[in-house]
Amino acid sequence: MTMINDQSYVRTEMLGEKSPPVSNVGIIGWMKNNLFSSPLNIVLSLLSIFAIYSVLAALLPWVFGGVWYASSLTECRAILFEIHGEATKRACWGVIRERFWQLMYGFYPSDLYWRPNLALVWLFAAIAPVLFNGLPKKMLLVSVAFPFVAPWLIWGGSFWVPVMAFMGFVVGFLVHRITSKTISSLVGIILGVLAALLWWLLLSGPIAEMMESIVPLEITKVGSRQIGGFMLAILLGITGITLSFPIGIVLALGRLSNLVIVKALCVGFIEFIRGVPLITLLFVASVLLNYFLPKGTQFDIILRVMIMITFFAAAYMAEVIRGGLAALPKGQYEAADALGLDYWQAQRLIILPQALKISIPGIVSNFIGLFKDTTLVSIIALSDPLGWVKLIQGNAEWNGVIWELYGFVAFVFFLFCFGMSRYSMYLERKLQTGH
Repeated sequence: MTMINDQSYVRTEMLGEKSPPVSNVGIIGWMKNNLFSSPLNIVLSLLSIFAIYSVLAALLPWVFGGVWYASSLTECRAILFEIHGEATKRACWGVIRERFWQLMYGFYPSDLYWRPNLALVWLFAAIAPVLFNGLPKKMLLVSVAFPFVAPWLIWGGSFWVPVMAFMGFVVGFLVHRITSKTISSLVGIILGVLAALLWWLLLSGPIAEMMESIVPLEITKVGSRQIGGFMLAILLGITGITLSFPIGIVLALGRLSNLVIVKALCVGFIEFIRGVPLITLLFVASVLLNYFLPKGTQFDIILRVMIMITFFAAAYMAEVIRGGLAALPKGQYEAADALGLDYWQAQRLIILPQALKISIPGIVSNFIGLFKDTTLVSIIALSDPLGWVKLIQGNAEWNGVIWELYGFVAFVFFLFCFGMSRYSMYLERKLQTGH
């Protein structure tokens, strides 16, 4: 009997895909590839895990085991001793609860908190169309109105003052448009700036008083010494960031200009400001500036500090932007010339967009540093968050509280600075910086 050999060495069906080993995927695979991929990584990872565990083991009970309802440090420690049998290894968060509004607003009248709150909401609405695409173009009207409405909400007074301030920009723009068409763009810019300055210095005040007498529109005034806490830090930070950016662009372009006088002025300003500590400029704003003003002149202290902080930040911003301009290849300038663009058209359409894109990390780093530097105003007797920490510690009820106050201030600053950093990374990815 013959046996038929039907064995085949050719597969007639494909096997399905098998799952990868458990040790190579998921959290186990990630740890294997990133934490324990070599003997050195294993040692460093274990040391890092031990350090993190040690910090969290001491920090978490201190943070979450603290007391929120206490009216003094003595009462807080008594409660902690009753609950935990110890009074010094837990936080006394009662100081934050008791003095929260002072840390936020300083001496600002409590019945007027709605005004800075409205200004803050307006701020978010104003920066939204600037930071994100896809929003209605009409929201830019909110952005344009914010620099004039927000100071009026915070300080109060006549509504005609911000209106006249806005009219100064309108006058300067009209003079610029007319003279640019008849003479030249550079002369138009100079005359436009001069017209706006003359309006603000000579005409805005009398016209505002006249309009106030005809149509009185006024809200309660609040003195600058009453503004404090994080409201003051945000106010100084937003003002410095907003104003230093365009001034820094102008200074960077001026430093690279072929006009000898313009270049000398910009270089002198930048080098002088960068060579002087910010605290020195703040002392000048607080004490010495009044000696150079006419007798009887009332120059608001916060306005003086804003000017000095803006100048300081603008000098550093100019160097960051100059680095972006220097990084552009010469071909970009030649391409702008080949297209027949004049200087300002080339800068607006070709040069500056690329230079600013390159400079995003440095620009945001400057913004973050500026916002943190606002705490220096506590040295000139302005009640910023650190100023209020000292005031609270000087109170008999909370004398001895240290880590809770400084930790809270550090946490709030971290939130703002971390938010700016993350937006910077988002913007870099969106614009594909570096490609």
